[in-house]
Amino acid sequence: MNGFSGRSAIVTGGARGIGAAIVRALVKENIAVVIADLLEPEGTELARALGPNVMFQRHDVTDKQNWRDLIDQTEATYGPLAILVNNAGILDYGTIEAEPPAMFRHVIEVNLYGAWLGMHMAVPHLRAGGGGVIVNMSSTAGLVGYAGIGGYVASKWGLRGLTKAAAIELGPDDIRVCSVHPGPIHTPMTAGLDESITAAQPLPRFGDPDEVAAMVRFLVTEATFSTGSEFVLDGGTTAGR
Repeated sequence: MNGFSGRSAIVTGGARGIGAAIVRALVKENIAVVIADLLEPEGTELARALGPNVMFQRHDVTDKQNWRDLIDQTEATYGPLAILVNNAGILDYGTIEAEPPAMFRHVIEVNLYGAWLGMHMAVPHLRAGGGGVIVNMSSTAGLVGYAGIGGYVASKWGLRGLTKAAAIELGPDDIRVCSVHPGPIHTPMTAGLDESITAAQPLPRFGDPDEVAAMVRFLVTEATFSTGSEFVLDGGTTAGR
């Protein structure tokens, strides 16, 4: 038993890529999952393929009413909320000088504010259920800087810090909060990146979404004394930085 019997999970950005792999991993643990995403066809098909313990709900992470509706529907269908995986995110390209201000703000709004809003709305439900787990999907860009993706870097560093603040606040309620920091992973978001970017890594390859999902499953079901911590999956990219 994983301690989540009769309770539920939400995975944002769960329709494809890392999010979809996380959904599959949680379902294998007999956890009922709601896929929250704007990608309706992909999310609906994934839920159909995984069976009755999974459903899709179209969701905008920046919308407070969307969060209220999502949590209410999740709990009405599968029981009290126990797990929130803030995985939804977008990537920007552009130097600090050249990136349009509207794009920078949009990246911060989705990647950082969206995760904060999810925690803000979910915490009372997690507390009422006796505790739970929040996993925030950051990046190696939340550990080191990268040129040309300033908004993304800022959002992922912010999410790392927010995770630590939340862990300190919520530990007394038996709510654990951790961040996951993938490096280059084969997903639709990284489809345009050349394999050569991994050549200097100790493990010179892209990671697989299932490898990230395995870490999230571990955090949810086994890492019961971990909170406020970073868990890195980057083939050693940041080992010497």
